[in-house]
Amino acid sequence: EVQLVESGGGLVQAGGSLRLSCVASGSPYSYLHIGWFRQAPGKGREGIACINDEDGRIVYAESMKGRVTISKDNFKGSVSLQMDHLEPSDTAVYYCAADGAWAPLVHHIDGTEASGYQLDAWGQGTQVTVSS
Repeated sequence: EVQLVESGGGLVQAGGSLRLSCVASGSPYSYLHIGWFRQAPGKGREGIACINDEDGRIVYAESMKGRVTISKDNFKGSVSLQMDHLEPSDTAVYYCAADGAWAPLVHHIDGTEASGYQLDAWGQGTQVTVSS
């Protein structure tokens, strides 16, 4: 069973930066692809970015494109999300999610998922609060 643990959230002033980390364990797959999502109060879940564990391909959703960078550390077994130029509207709970298949994760990230496919695992979420 895949388990994900996020860290790195917190309170930051507008214009500031945060770096989130997601550590995965228990994967039965040769490759485990990981993505980042967020959910603000009263809003639906929104994809941010995902990275392919096999070849490093990256997909960024429009939500934070240009202000975030996703990367993976194979030695640590973690995926990070560097967020810059944060705005109060970025306040949300940020989640990482993982799946053994790449295409479904991309569909969840870019909002085109319509088949009801459920990703393998979700983290518990980490709160990011951006003050004005």
